[in-house]
Amino acid sequence: METKPPLPPFTVETATQKVRMAEDAWNSRDPDRVVQVYTEDTRWRNRAEFPVGREAVRTFLQRKWARELDYRLIKELWATAGNRIAVRFAYEWHDDSGQWFRSYGNENWEFNEQGLMQRRFASINDLPIKQEDRKFHWPLGRRPDDHPGLSELGL
Repeated sequence: METKPPLPPFTVETATQKVRMAEDAWNSRDPDRVVQVYTEDTRWRNRAEFPVGREAVRTFLQRKWARELDYRLIKELWATAGNRIAVRFAYEWHDDSGQWFRSYGNENWEFNEQGLMQRRFASINDLPIKQEDRKFHWPLGRRPDDHPGLSELGL
C-alpha cells in the first residue's frame, strides 16, 4: 500500500515537515503532483466547492491555477494532534486583469494511517492588494528556505 511519510500520529516536528511538503507541492502548481498526497476518496471543502476524490481535486486545481496567476503560498503549522493537522496560510496571486490579491485562510487536515490526506477543510478570504504591497518575492516554485514565513512577515 502506498505511504506518504511522515505518518501519523504526528509530533510538532513531523507535522511541520508535512506542512512544508504540502507548501512545496502547492507552489509547484502541478495538479498531478499535488493530488498524489490525497486518498482516492478524499473529501474537501474549499470556499463554496466540495470536491470528492483525487480526480475532482485535480480538476479543481487545474481551474484554480488557470485563474490564480503567479501563485505563491506560505503555510504554517497551527496545531497537531494524532492524525490531524491545523494550518494557517496566505498566498499571493493576480487575476488576468493584473489585480493582485493576498488570500488568507485556515485548513484542517485529517490523514489515514498511510499518511495520505483523507479530509481537507479550508476557509479562505481574499484581500485585494497593490502590486507594491506584495510580500512574497521569490521565483515561481518552492519558497526558498531563507524567505520569511508568515510569523516573520507579521501575517
